[in-house]
This record gives sequence, structure tokens and C-alpha cells, in this order.
Amino acid sequence: MRNRSPVNVMVEPELQEALRFVQDGLAKHKTLLLIGACRVDYKGRAESKLGLGERVLIIKEDGAVLVHRPTGYEPVNWQPEGCLFQTRLTDDRLTIRAVRSRPREVLTLIFNRVNLVAQLDLVDRSEFVLYASEEDMQQAVLLDPELLEPGFRPITYEKRVEPGFVDVYGVDKDGRFVVVEIKRKTASREAALQLAKYVESIRTMVNREVRGVLAAPSMARGVQRLLVTLGMDFKPLDPKKCAEILRKAETKKLVEFFEGHA
Repeated sequence: MRNRSPVNVMVEPELQEALRFVQDGLAKHKTLLLIGACRVDYKGRAESKLGLGERVLIIKEDGAVLVHRPTGYEPVNWQPEGCLFQTRLTDDRLTIRAVRSRPREVLTLIFNRVNLVAQLDLVDRSEFVLYASEEDMQQAVLLDPELLEPGFRPITYEKRVEPGFVDVYGVDKDGRFVVVEIKRKTASREAALQLAKYVESIRTMVNREVRGVLAAPSMARGVQRLLVTLGMDFKPLDPKKCAEILRKAETKKLVEFFEGHA
């Protein structure tokens, strides 16, 4: 990697100094971090105002903006990438305005004090690999049942039966009950036998055909033959795809939250 200074920091700068520093960072498309006391106004699809308080402002090199309060992981205000920026110093106040044209949105921060401002010359070329736990995979199936198969409808999850807990319990397109056992890694012979016990337990409780479905990224050698012998099915379930579904659901919830509270 070339010789570089990835971080350039000013502590307790005068606002005029902070303004020049921010303008320089924006011109060079660097990530900027500002910590200080500010007010925040938003106008766009809705309107919001946030009074004076100490906040953390992050402006990323692609023009995305995040405003954080001292607590909580969600930003109190944010703008997606592609923002254009206007900066000025007026009446001893540093104003930073992030503007989007489509749709028209303006996020304005007015600082009366800056405790720290940093230019970050960050490099990140790594591929982002998503991982999911079995609980994540379970939640993904509940959010998008057709991950398992077309027409599947979940009824409940973590259903208690005599041998333990069924991961997902539902009905298929033909009205048959379906018992789903989810595994994050290669499904073993033991997983198939465990599913068989759940299916037998459910069959004693209902007067309807019951299917067993083993859902996992792959199967160990010999498991397919065992499933056929036991009259059960295998459905491939990709942890990465499950993680993507959860991420999209969280993003949607975040957008709806801010639209509802703007």
C-alpha cells in the first residue's frame, strides 16, 4: 500500500478553521467526521427539527450523511449517497447543508461549536460476505416463506413437541402440514433423524398428512437416501440469501421509522 496519512484531525478548532477543513475534505471526496453542538433541520418528503445538542456527523466519500446522537445505533437523521454540499459561516455558526435533487431533500446542520473534525482517507476493497445464524435463517423463512417453496405458509415457529422444538411449522400449497428443520451448515444424518422424530410427534396430534422438510445449504453424504427412506424432503437454503432478506427488511423498517417520525 502506498504511503499515506489516512487521518487528519483538528481538535477544538475555531469555526473558520473548521469550515476550511470541511470544504477541503469535501473537495477531495474524503470521509468527514464532525463532533460538536448543532441543530438539525430536514425538509423533503416530510419535515423535522432537532434542537441544539451534541452530535456526531459523518459525511462519507460517496455523499451519504449520518447524524448520530450520543446513544442508540440508529441515526437520528440521514441522507443516502449522492448528496451535494453547501457550507458557510454566518453569525458565528457553521452551516453544512446536504442537498438531494430527486426527490428534493435538504438536511441542514448548524454548529455553534465543533469539538473535533477529521478527514478520513479510507481504503476498503474487501468483499462483503453476509453470514446468518440458524435463528436468522428461521426469521428469513418467516419473512419470505417462498424461500422454502412456493405456496408455503408458516403457522408458528419454535413449536414445542415431545422431542424438542420445531424450527418452523406451516402448511404447503396442498394443505399438508409441514415440519421444517433448519441447519446453517451441511445437514447431517442426525439432523434428518431429529426431523423424523418431530414429524412423528406432529402426526400423533393432527388428522392430516404431515411432511418433513430439512432446509440447509447442503447435505452430507448418504442423507438424501435417508430422507427418501423416511419420506421427507430436502430444500436448499442459502445463509447469504437469508442474511440479505433480513438486511432489506431492517433497511425498510429504518426508512419507515424515519418517514413516520420526520
